Amino acid sequence: MLASVTVALGVALIVNLRTTPVYAARVTFFFTTPIAGAAELYPASMFSASRLATYAKLLSSDEVATQIADDPTVHLSAEQIRDRVSAETIADTVMMEVTVEDVDSDRAMLLADRITTRFKDAVETLERPSASEPSTVRVAVVSAPRLDDGPVAPNTLNNFALATMAGLIVGTGLGVGREVADHTVRTAEALQILTSAPVLAAVPMDTAAPAGPGPFASERTSPRTEALRQVRTLLQIAAAERSVKTLAITSAVAGEGRSATTCSLALLFAEAGQRVLVIDAELRHPRLAQFLGREESAGLATVLTGMASVEQVLQPWGAGLWLLSSGGRPPNPSELLSSPRMTDLVDEVRRRFDVVIFDCPPLLPVTDAAVVAARADGTVLVVRSRRTTGAQVTAAVRALNAVNATLLGCVLNMVARKGPDAVPDLERYTAPSGGSDYAGRRRRFGFWSFEAPALVTGARLVTGGRL
Repeated sequence: MLASVTVALGVALIVNLRTTPVYAARVTFFFTTPIAGAAELYPASMFSASRLATYAKLLSSDEVATQIADDPTVHLSAEQIRDRVSAETIADTVMMEVTVEDVDSDRAMLLADRITTRFKDAVETLERPSASEPSTVRVAVVSAPRLDDGPVAPNTLNNFALATMAGLIVGTGLGVGREVADHTVRTAEALQILTSAPVLAAVPMDTAAPAGPGPFASERTSPRTEALRQVRTLLQIAAAERSVKTLAITSAVAGEGRSATTCSLALLFAEAGQRVLVIDAELRHPRLAQFLGREESAGLATVLTGMASVEQVLQPWGAGLWLLSSGGRPPNPSELLSSPRMTDLVDEVRRRFDVVIFDCPPLLPVTDAAVVAARADGTVLVVRSRRTTGAQVTAAVRALNAVNATLLGCVLNMVARKGPDAVPDLERYTAPSGGSDYAGRRRRFGFWSFEAPALVTGARLVTGGRL
């Protein structure tokens, strides 16, 4: 709305600057009819009032305009004079105000002077019954020609007022239109209604995330990390209530921060002292090996094709975290993920690890994620705020229900830090003491740029801000 008002005011300013000033000269006439006695006062006044409209038309007639145009000092045609002259009768009176407008103030006064003389003569001549008799109407000038103090156009204040009003109307209309046309998911409440599943957390956008692509690490005390800790806690509670050891992390479409969320949750589970395996089940566009700085050529696809065992392709990362990368990009990912070898692999890793997290492809473009979710104990759906539509979320839930996958909850990802849908700002509380340089210490780097720590508790988390 502010933008529309600003634009409207800018347009008004341009109009005011580019409009040639117009000046106005005004003269007021009073019309009377000679009367013989008091009894004729009212009929005479009614006669004059009824003829004021006729006298106004007389101003643009040849009787006045042509005669003035013949004046060599005017330098205007009769038509140009008509365009410059207007008349307005004063209500409940027998007076009429004539206005002459012109871009030249001197010429406006000159025309007003000429009209004062010519109009008076024209009315009295036309209202004379005969040449030997006096006119039945007399015209008196009660206000001599005078020039307004300033130009009548452009009306600067009026233009700015109209521009402000127009800007507010347009801004409001655009805002309402945007709200009506916006079918994206913006709040946790809306997401919960769409999925009929709990929203585990609203994860804010990391304000330090760069605009370009590539891995970016969030500080372990950032609001984003704290929100993901909430997701971990709720998943741990779910695991305590039921047998949940394998988790499938997926989304409706690509670009919702799914892989970054998977990687960050794996780090947080390891931070809690659990043995965690994160599996890159995204065989079409794998990313976890890049995030963690590990080898991608041998991994899940290698095991599913029988070319290696799980033990041979596991890659440790710090204390308590292992990676099973994608193992390349096979030509038949859906078939591999739905094969009996995949079932055997899931059973094996469930026995060996406390938590197994699958980074799955998006649900709508391919069936890979639904296949993996059907084998996992629970599924977490990642939804990007203000980007994923309600229809996409509904279709994703329908795909999970079709394979009887258990939807443990949703993560509303990349929530704005400002605006009506923003998450609460708790950064001052979560920042470490003496951490005034918190913002300054945040920087872009890939996980390959530092050694795997001895303890995962010192790790930063991959952000979903631009991934």
